[in-house]
Parts: sequence; C-alpha cells; structure tokens
Amino acid sequence: MAGVTDRPFRMLCKRLGAGYAVSEMVAANPRLWATDKSRRRTDHEGEVAPIAVQIAGADPGLLADAARYNVDRGAQIIDVNMGCPAKKVCNAAAGSALLGNETLVASILAAVARAVDVPVTLKIRTGPSPETRNALSIARIAEDSGIAALAVHGRTRACLFNGPVEFDTVRAVKRAVSIPVIANGDIDTPERAREVLAYTGADGLMIGRAAQGRPWIFREIGHHLATGDLLPPPAVTEVHALIREHLADHYAFYGEGLGVRIARKHLHWYTRELRGSEGFRGEVNAAESVAAQFAAVDRFFDTAARAGHRLQYRQSQASWEEALAA
Repeated sequence: MAGVTDRPFRMLCKRLGAGYAVSEMVAANPRLWATDKSRRRTDHEGEVAPIAVQIAGADPGLLADAARYNVDRGAQIIDVNMGCPAKKVCNAAAGSALLGNETLVASILAAVARAVDVPVTLKIRTGPSPETRNALSIARIAEDSGIAALAVHGRTRACLFNGPVEFDTVRAVKRAVSIPVIANGDIDTPERAREVLAYTGADGLMIGRAAQGRPWIFREIGHHLATGDLLPPPAVTEVHALIREHLADHYAFYGEGLGVRIARKHLHWYTRELRGSEGFRGEVNAAESVAAQFAAVDRFFDTAARAGHRLQYRQSQASWEEALAA
C-alpha cells in the first residue's frame, strides 16, 4: 500500500473503525531517511495510537537500525515487510523475495526483535510460488524469533494479486503457531470478513485494496461482526463530507502542488462507483490548485446528491466458493 496509506489516510481509516493502520514502507537504507518521502513516512504528528511503522530491506543489521530509528520517532509497533511482490522491492531482495531464503528470514527477524522494546510483527505471503509454499515454516521461524503477530496474504509472490486466495494455508498457519495470525486477501465485504474469520480461525483481518475509495468498510465490517446486520451504503452527502475532511488533511500534509497531484488517485477511487465519474476524473486531473480541486469535488457531489445517486459496491473478483476450492 505504498503511496496509499499515508498519515492522512491512516487517520481517516482509524476514524471510520480501523483498529490498526500500518504506515507505508520505510526503507532500511539510512541514505534514504533524509528524503522528503521518508520524512513524510516517519511523520506521526497527531496520529492516533497505536502507531505502526513497516520497514523493508534485506540486511539484518540495517533493518535493526531502521527499527530503532523509527521507534525513536514515535513508532509503537514495528512491522517487517516480507509480503510485497512489487518488482522494485523484490529486485532489491526485499519484500516477498525474502521468503525464498529462510536462513536470512530468521536472521532478520531475530535482529529486529532484539533491537527494540516494542512489539515486532511480520507480513508475509504463502511462499515464493505455488510450487514452493513455505508459509508454515516461515510462521514457525517468526514465532521462535519473538515476532508478536503474523499477517498472511493468502497468495504467493508469483501470484501477485491474481487468482483465488489460499485461505486453507492461512488456516493451517493459524493452527501451527500460538501467536496471533491476521488473515489478508480480497476481504472486501462484511460478509466475506465474517466467513474468513470463521473458516481460518484468524485473530484478525487486514484490509488493503478494498479500503481504497471506501474507508468506511472498517465500520461496516465491525458492525456486521458485532450485530450480524449490514449497514446501508453511506449517503452521497456523507461521502462528500468525508472526502472534504480527507482532502483538507491531505493538502495540509503534502502542500498544494504535491497534494493536488496525489489526491487525484484517491478521488478516482472515491467516485468510481458513481454515475458521471468519468467526466469528474477529467476535471480532477486538470485541476492544478487546491481551490480548483475542491470546486470540482463540490460540483460533482452536489449534483449527485440532487439527482439522488447512491453508491453501488463492487463485487468480489472471486466468489467465496471459488476461494475455498483453490
């Protein structure tokens, strides 16, 4: 979720029911810490606890230093990334590329866990490829290394985000270790959330792409798990107000020039389920100032509200039955 889960978006998700939100990846390479991008990723001013920072790299010593660096800047939880399948990350032998070297995994986890006095968590995939799944082995290494909790995306590195999620593997991991296990992968409706928890026995759920343009999914899932009922989709007027709050925080965080450019993707996600959004996206892309972007948002949502438009949730890419049959 690099480029998505910045501080403004994390704070919005927490306000809408997320109990926990992890930062964008912070590189273990200390030469990158002074960049504007890294400074923003380690800026937690006003952020609601718990503050969790994800670190990425392939060198045990550098990752241990990165953990200490981030704890000194407010991190209350350190998360080690061994789940990202992006080429840029894996080409540096980091992210999910690490899953192919269990000896290095053990060295990294032990070094990071020893380096700080806060909980250290781990995010993984089910293995390098469908032919070399090793999530159970990695999970046991994590438990032995002092990792406090484990999040498992139910696909291999090679699968990227394609195909059904291996919830059978997530369930096997949960049964193999005593530390908390968090299930991740295509959990995009409250019903799916309940089914995944029941099937895997996981201690929690991690939501990623489904929150893009729909941060209220957290309160929807929380309500469904607590009551068994489904909340109605938010009114267009509420979505309008939430977007304005998000944008105000976003522009204050990034400044006008960068803020306007980065806001475009969030506005595309927010409106992709509403009629007339194609023209709106063109306006948003053309806007070069905060005032112009706010004006485009207000015109679009005021028109949608007067017309009585409502949100229509997208469907899961694969049915629950397909996921379990994989």
